[in-house]
Amino acid sequence: MQRFSLYQEEYHPSPLQFTWLEFKENHVAVVGLYCLLFFVVITIFCPLLAPFEPTEQTVGDLLIPPAWYGNGGISHLLGTDALGRDMLSRMLYGCRMTFGISVILVMLAMLVGVGLGAIAGMSEGFRSSFVNHVLDSIKAIPTLLIAIIIVAILGIGLVNSMWAIMLALIPQFVHQTREFVSKEMKKEYVLAAKLDGANNIQIFFRSIVPNMGEALVVQATLALSISVLDISALGFLNLGAQGPMPELGSMLSEGIEVAYIAPWAIAIPGGTIFLMMISINLVGDGLRSALRNRLLH
Repeated sequence: MQRFSLYQEEYHPSPLQFTWLEFKENHVAVVGLYCLLFFVVITIFCPLLAPFEPTEQTVGDLLIPPAWYGNGGISHLLGTDALGRDMLSRMLYGCRMTFGISVILVMLAMLVGVGLGAIAGMSEGFRSSFVNHVLDSIKAIPTLLIAIIIVAILGIGLVNSMWAIMLALIPQFVHQTREFVSKEMKKEYVLAAKLDGANNIQIFFRSIVPNMGEALVVQATLALSISVLDISALGFLNLGAQGPMPELGSMLSEGIEVAYIAPWAIAIPGGTIFLMMISINLVGDGLRSALRNRLLH
């Protein structure tokens, strides 16, 4: 036994491994992760999964109920809408548009926001104070209201709504990055890098970015849920995606007109948005809890 103990190596997980181990302890968050991966699969393989084209109309198949209804059919598993379009196909393509566009917008907003936040965090004096006050003022306004104002200026449509949501998300990343960078710039390892002759760009990419990666992932999950909600809300208000484009918010708006005779027309897109939001928020809460537990240890 003593010989074994001499050769036995103690296992020390890396910070990323420790975060994953803590995340797995939250079973609800793991379920949310599986649901989120389900939407990722739909986004990637949507053309292979959809049985029909999302805009294909069949006059003889108007408002067919889902297969579990007494008069439903297996050919249209989730039924059809008021124009005879297959709800399953439109739901799959709607997930691809709503979720896929949200991921792209969050990545772009993160790229711009981190860059601006790094510049603001490394600045001092009036510029830093001015940026901080402006960001605090913007963060007090809901992102959906900001997006609606921008769409009202640029005009309705999916492209303009994408620009509006991205611009509304940028201040969140700028604020978080600025706060993180300004704190890190006062720590000893940054001062040591300065004494070695490193400039601000080298300090940011070599020293600060590796330490803020996990915090950015948590912020990205929060921004992703906001983006999904805003895209759906703008589509529902007919300010974003326009028909016959399959987008969950616009599908929900179209389904309201026939909600009394075809409740599945609003239940399917509404339930999909709800499940998407819940899964993203569960993953975000799980990541925040895992990171907090890692820092405590």
